Amino acid sequence: MAVRHATMNARSLSLRALLFLGLCQTISRASTPELQDQPQKIAVVGGGIGGAAAAFYLRQEFGAGVKIEVFEPDAVGGRLATVKIGTQEYETGGSVIHPLNLHMKHFVELMGVPQRRPVPTKVAIFNGKELTFEESDWFIINVLRMLWRYGFSLLRMQMWVESLLDRFMRIYQYQQYGYSFTTVDRLLHAMGGDGFLALMNRTLEETMIDEGFSQVFLNDMVAPITRVNYGQSVRIHGFVGAVSLAGADSGLWAVDGGNKRVCSGLMYHSKSDLISAKVTSIAVKVRPSKTGTPTSFYEVSYVGESGSAHSLYDIVVVATPLHQGMSDIAFSGFSPPIPSAFPGRYHQTVSTLIHGVVNVSYLGTAEPASQFTVSDVLTTDSEGCAINSLSSIDPVHIPEGYKRPPASQPKVWKVFSQEPLSQDRLQEMFLSWDFVSETQWLAYPSYRLPPRKTPPFILHRRLYYLNAVEWAASSMEMSAIAARNVALLAHHRWHRQKSKIDQEDLHTRIRTEL
Repeated sequence: MAVRHATMNARSLSLRALLFLGLCQTISRASTPELQDQPQKIAVVGGGIGGAAAAFYLRQEFGAGVKIEVFEPDAVGGRLATVKIGTQEYETGGSVIHPLNLHMKHFVELMGVPQRRPVPTKVAIFNGKELTFEESDWFIINVLRMLWRYGFSLLRMQMWVESLLDRFMRIYQYQQYGYSFTTVDRLLHAMGGDGFLALMNRTLEETMIDEGFSQVFLNDMVAPITRVNYGQSVRIHGFVGAVSLAGADSGLWAVDGGNKRVCSGLMYHSKSDLISAKVTSIAVKVRPSKTGTPTSFYEVSYVGESGSAHSLYDIVVVATPLHQGMSDIAFSGFSPPIPSAFPGRYHQTVSTLIHGVVNVSYLGTAEPASQFTVSDVLTTDSEGCAINSLSSIDPVHIPEGYKRPPASQPKVWKVFSQEPLSQDRLQEMFLSWDFVSETQWLAYPSYRLPPRKTPPFILHRRLYYLNAVEWAASSMEMSAIAARNVALLAHHRWHRQKSKIDQEDLHTRIRTEL
């Protein structure tokens, strides 16, 4: 999730001081001799951003002696993916990162990967018939338009989101000091107290109306943001709604060469072994030990190009969704039983990349295509809107001197929609095209209320479920936060260190130590 730096009150330490002290503690912990009973083998199921980050943090917590194996049947990156069009590649999955996503920033700095060169953007809002708002090249004109129609609602929304993000920032402090949480609710409570839990049980619409925002502002400006980011309306729950609104901030960035490079870079730095295979089952097995006390292991069965196989592990982290249509991993030998699919469903978003000439008249504008410079068309939650967004996108590597072509020329557009685009729809939206690539993503949960019970991070004694966090919000940074939480949790529980599990006394402890 996007997070901004908070100003601590007079009784609290500054964020900089906390992070510095936490860094010192991390260095101190890393320099101590390894404990004798370190695990021998750890499995991570899933090679997306969550799995790659989990492998990285598990290596950080358990040291060089443990063998870490990551199972991924497809390309490393998961829902971070690209499509090649001509000689260039374009993002088809997660495409932007907030400037204050601290874990993602740390990953990129660690790997020495540059950020992609920024290209100026302009936004418009489409209601299915016409453009109801079109951003001007002049900042003051945009401000006056917003003031005329919505008063100070946009400024108030930014302030409201920033106040939530200030509280969210606490998770970095907790994690820097090694604190971990057994459930998503406990993690959220550590960030924002009862207020964050309340956001999970109310719609964004209800929450913002109570904050004094008008229904017109929600329909015209907020719904287009939730639709482009999560493919859903303002009736999603308030916490993921705040994440979505934070994703509309300025300064968004991406990784040069594609965001999936973060996953491959984390795999390299974690010194993990990648096993190109699909995990079919996880079973708990009990084996005798030299001390006479039985020891339990996890048997992971999988199918790869060379056929079926299985291996035993001390710790397993599942970093792929365990929900209907997303996974068919069977769990056997567990008491109580672990379901192969938790309640709830993932929301389908179709990402279609088209190289062609857009039909600007489809957007209800009489402006000539040569003068139409809007790059991102967001849509309202109206009956006539068959798409969630239409965006002119740039390659994952921006060469020197690159300039986005005008709408009158062929270029690459990305369309988000609920269903695949029919041939008739393509003919409505484009005058001509020579390339179409369609990806159907089950990209994030359906966030409609009433809320589903969030799955636990702990499925069994040493079996963890990283993607539980997606039911609070799904993003690259949320996956990274969950990965670090699970790695810390696995370390503390392996070594029976309970003092930093489900505790919210960080500031009290720091003041005592000082």
